[in-house]
Amino acid sequence: MERFDVIVIGFGKGSNVLTSALAAQGRRVALVEKSDKMYGGTCPNVGCVPTKFLVNRAEMARIKGFASFEEKAAFYAQSIRDKKELREKILGKMFNTFGGNPNITLYTGTAKFVSPKEIEISGKDFTATITADKIVIDTGSVPFIPPIEGLKECRCAYVSEGMLDLERLPKRLVVIGGGNIGLEFASFYRQFGSEVTVLQDLPEFFPNEDADVAAAVRETLAGQGIELVAGAKVLSVKNEGEGAVVRYAAGGEEKEAKCDAVLVSTGRVPNTRELNLGAAGVETTSRGTIAVDERMRTTASGIWAIGDVAGSPQFTYISQDDARIVMDDFKGGGRTSAGRNVPYSVFLAPPLSRVGLTEKAALAEGYKIKTAVIPVTGLPRSHVLGKYTGMLKAVVDADSGLILGVALYCEESHEMINIVTLAMNEKLSYTVLRDMIFTHPVMSEALNDLFAAIK
Repeated sequence: MERFDVIVIGFGKGSNVLTSALAAQGRRVALVEKSDKMYGGTCPNVGCVPTKFLVNRAEMARIKGFASFEEKAAFYAQSIRDKKELREKILGKMFNTFGGNPNITLYTGTAKFVSPKEIEISGKDFTATITADKIVIDTGSVPFIPPIEGLKECRCAYVSEGMLDLERLPKRLVVIGGGNIGLEFASFYRQFGSEVTVLQDLPEFFPNEDADVAAAVRETLAGQGIELVAGAKVLSVKNEGEGAVVRYAAGGEEKEAKCDAVLVSTGRVPNTRELNLGAAGVETTSRGTIAVDERMRTTASGIWAIGDVAGSPQFTYISQDDARIVMDDFKGGGRTSAGRNVPYSVFLAPPLSRVGLTEKAALAEGYKIKTAVIPVTGLPRSHVLGKYTGMLKAVVDADSGLILGVALYCEESHEMINIVTLAMNEKLSYTVLRDMIFTHPVMSEALNDLFAAIK
């Protein structure tokens, strides 16, 4: 049985950071990944990188203004092929980077615990048992498939990974689920030229956002031609010719939506099924995630978990930060996950970006607050771009002047939100951004106007 200094299970972003850092220190690391198609994890292969590539291509499709569906479909098919080439480049880079490091042994196979310090790996043509005093789990999450009648039998039903390889542009797309991923897909497929219907079981879209922000997003999506059905209970999915019929109940009525493809986007669940966690004494939470403390330590000594599988926010950059926490813990440091400000963006057209508390969440936590809302229409950059959709909202602690949260629904918000996050991390007064000198004309200078509206 081969011994390593550290075993890392799962090849995600956090694993990438962790393994590289440990190997640079001269430690021998075993990195185990089930699939050779998933080196690097969800984000570069079937998540944020390919989807944002398609977001950009969809914007190009909109600008080109193709006259016929056939032209739209051809451009879409080429975009999917280009996306596949990008993925192969990423996979090749990942393999070459880790395969050429003498301190890293990359195993492609399924890992399971046989004891707290031993891992059994089952590969295509091998089995191996390895051991280490430190083990880190980074197996991510997998799509949740709801128990809908006929869904598993539907020939044109896909999760996001499958949709990303679909070279045929569906004329009609039904999205089951109105979360961030589902709405991103709805947005860029609409721009490519598909007719899109979104079925969400919750009674309102973006329920975690303030009502004014959610209303602005919904109005825009509807204006783009996306049919949004809230409070929809999907009853069945049935094959019909080369497409499908989705039957659902909404508003006290049963309805049908005929389509050429169904995207199932109903959330993700932790990927722990094959790990045999019980053999290691690793406990899980009621949500199925691996139970960890603020230093990402599990209930078993010498075992850590990071990223989606540990219940962290499902963003690749959070997995990366989790890895930094583990590295610090290895050195006896005190860094934790407590109090992190987590910015995120939903890549709609325009993107919605947020960090911190909403107005309603701040009030619920007992803060005395000041708020400001400004439209995009008056911003110089909006005139440069010719794009006037959106709004910006800020929530500030009335006593301290600290920024509690910001929602930016505008072009380039995915860059702007990082400036706000830095200000929040450094506990700067909102007046710093109010009075900050920005270059001109850029969208970031809207932060001057937004925080000047705080009274």
